[in-house]
Amino acid sequence: MPAAAFPAPVLASQAVFRALMDAVARPGTVKPLPPAAAAPLPLSATAAAVALTMLDYETPVWLDAPLARSPQVADWIRLHAGARVTSDPRQAAFAFIADPVHAPAFDGFSLGTPEYPDRSATLVLQVEGFGTGQRLLLAGPGIADVQSFSAQPLPPDFPNRIAANRALFPRGIDVILVSPDAVAALPRSVAATRG
Repeated sequence: MPAAAFPAPVLASQAVFRALMDAVARPGTVKPLPPAAAAPLPLSATAAAVALTMLDYETPVWLDAPLARSPQVADWIRLHAGARVTSDPRQAAFAFIADPVHAPAFDGFSLGTPEYPDRSATLVLQVEGFGTGQRLLLAGPGIADVQSFSAQPLPPDFPNRIAANRALFPRGIDVILVSPDAVAALPRSVAATRG
């Protein structure tokens, strides 16, 4: 029998879920995130924690090239989360991206439909950290006035991607960013300008 991916699965999963929901409710704020144990590289322990918490057997998952090159990552996701890995980003409910600088265009993923905006993808980007890199000024639901946000590395055109994504609302993708010890979210409702 394989070892548990979380040391205390129920409590850890609840803590990760709570951190994710707080991050989504308050876009651009950075929340501590408990890591999963023994995730295969290049999947980070915090991205693995998101996978364990958000994926199940009904959730198609897409992996970027660095993650897809490691068969252990797909095997780990199938074993611990029960999710199936797809090679078609448009079929994915979640996409995990270990190389965010070269992340595919957002419109290459499912953006939902006007009738079913919830059928869009959530992208999980592994970043080195928060508080450095190009600064964005965020506005929208869950933000009192303006929220300053930065993370790196990100695609060079990231502010333009977020702006184009916001223009699609209520359609569009949601972005979760994970560093080695924290999480932040930029849901599709967020408007961003360069700071």
